[in-house]
Amino acid sequence: MAGVIRALRWLAWMGTTVAGLVLLSQPVGTQNQLAMSLAAMAAMIVLWLFLDGPRTRFVFLALGSLVVLRYILWRVTDTLPSPGDPVSFGFGLLLLVGELYCVFILFVSLIINADPLQRRAPPAAGAAELPTVDVFVPSYNEDAAILAMTLAAARQMNYPPDKLTVWLLDDGGSDQKCADPNPEKARAARERRRDLMALCAELGCRYLTRARNEHAKAGNLNNGLAFATGEIVVVLDADHVPFRSFLSETVGYFAEDPKLFLVQTPHAFLNPDPIERNLRTFERMPSENEMFYAVTQRGLDKWNGSFFCGSAALLRRTALDEAGGFSGITITEDCETAFELHSRGWTSAYVDKPLIAGLQPETLTAFIGQRSRWCQGMFQILLLKNPAFQKGLKPIQKIAYLSSMTFWFFPVPRLIFMFAPLLHIFFDLKIFVASVDESIAYTATYIVINLMMQNYVYGKFRWPFVSELYEYVQGLYLSKAIVSVIWSPRKPTFNVTDKGISLDHNHLSSASLPFFAVYGLLATGCAVAAWRYLFEPGVTNLMLVVGLWNLFNLLTAGAALGVCAERRQLERTPSLPVNRRGLLTLGDRAVDVAITRVSAETCTVRLPAALLPAGAGQRKLSGSLNVVPVAGARPAGALPVTL
Repeated sequence: MAGVIRALRWLAWMGTTVAGLVLLSQPVGTQNQLAMSLAAMAAMIVLWLFLDGPRTRFVFLALGSLVVLRYILWRVTDTLPSPGDPVSFGFGLLLLVGELYCVFILFVSLIINADPLQRRAPPAAGAAELPTVDVFVPSYNEDAAILAMTLAAARQMNYPPDKLTVWLLDDGGSDQKCADPNPEKARAARERRRDLMALCAELGCRYLTRARNEHAKAGNLNNGLAFATGEIVVVLDADHVPFRSFLSETVGYFAEDPKLFLVQTPHAFLNPDPIERNLRTFERMPSENEMFYAVTQRGLDKWNGSFFCGSAALLRRTALDEAGGFSGITITEDCETAFELHSRGWTSAYVDKPLIAGLQPETLTAFIGQRSRWCQGMFQILLLKNPAFQKGLKPIQKIAYLSSMTFWFFPVPRLIFMFAPLLHIFFDLKIFVASVDESIAYTATYIVINLMMQNYVYGKFRWPFVSELYEYVQGLYLSKAIVSVIWSPRKPTFNVTDKGISLDHNHLSSASLPFFAVYGLLATGCAVAAWRYLFEPGVTNLMLVVGLWNLFNLLTAGAALGVCAERRQLERTPSLPVNRRGLLTLGDRAVDVAITRVSAETCTVRLPAALLPAGAGQRKLSGSLNVVPVAGARPAGALPVTL
């Protein structure tokens, strides 16, 4: 009976879909199309403001999807240049392909994220029932201070000590590194190994290295598996410091589901990325990562498609053993490992609660290098292990993985949209055949509806213009990465992202030249478009529309120039604003203070100004204590501080 009901449900869905497509294909006039789109827009606004909820969510997205489909049907059938003009037709087709890609990504993301899953907390278990845990901290060239913070925090997690083992997997002190033909590099590797072995002994951790640096991070993790015996493996990047509750908030899920291979938690960051720092938006704007971790991973989790993100995750040892360890064919061993285990019938879970604090790349070049690795790795999986043909995956899981992999094709359409207006401005190519009225009725309403749907799904976690900026900043360099991996899918190699860098002065990024070149080209395009529209006979209002499109691109490129201006960052360890009460002991005196900011090395406290010397504002004492007087208090005397 259940099979019959499912068949009838699918039949009803198919019938409704076909009927909807037939209805959408009916021709209507431009004014009627505009009226339909505006009516849909008004209905969506009412649903959004007054009736928002789980049930109306699907109605909202359905109304928006109808407008998008109407636009695409019109775009494909009525706007391409004549094939008799092969140059215009070719560029027009290229622009259409870019738009079709964006619509594909939009609909796939709506399918995945229409109803994100919010998991309940796992059941508590007694100490005797808890599994044994091995914590792997893979390292290559990270500073010992960064490693010490992560290892110490891992040792202090709330978990029975006899069931918790913390491993430092050091690829920077391997036998191969210690025997390097370059005497300086060999000496540095030997010193690193000696210092980190001493650090691990002091912190109660286990140090492990290997003979050769083979298969990058995946090989390092698999070497750890050869020595560790725990039932659960936790992977933490060298700069990802776990909260004390990390294990107590996550381990319980494995007892509920014997086929669960992964519990992934979000990556939360203490420091801004280069875009946030250079534009000074870190304190005001949602982090770029939040859209993925707060919405997309929860959406994937509903369909058993949330995947391993390389850190802040727990994996079942028996599942890894079944798959032969961590996969290492591509340079994104994390997603590849999850892909293999999902195809073997294992399940995953995503816990939407920040349980680690990490570091982001400080410089634009490091940021682009990190994203290039992610982009190339996902394309490697797509080309070498295409989810569409992977046995063992359910259809919705295939869609989930395809959405995560094809997303990284965004640099190509982003650059198409950036340079397309210049073809009409400079060469008078008409790659988009439409009147101004049609452009308003179809294109303008499509753009507004598209933005409404994206803001409805992601609005709390991503600002639309900033999303455009992030894609453009990455697009200039990632397009090259895409070409290289398509040309040779097995060629990309794993590169470690530099973290914990202090920038001691303001300067232009070494990656800035292409951004200045593009800005100059777009600025020239704006000037030419304005001159042609105002003074050249026979130029229509289409030039005005194209000029405005180019102006928007110029604004994005101008914001990117601000990203290229690297601002100095003197903090060696990122600090966070806090609001805690404290007691500062000064000799035989105890003073109540407010702790306002804290990092691994320094803290800022607020205390009565009567303890400060005359004229003191904010002072840094002994290089480790910032003191801020309470407003209105009378300064007097000196403050002796012993740390």
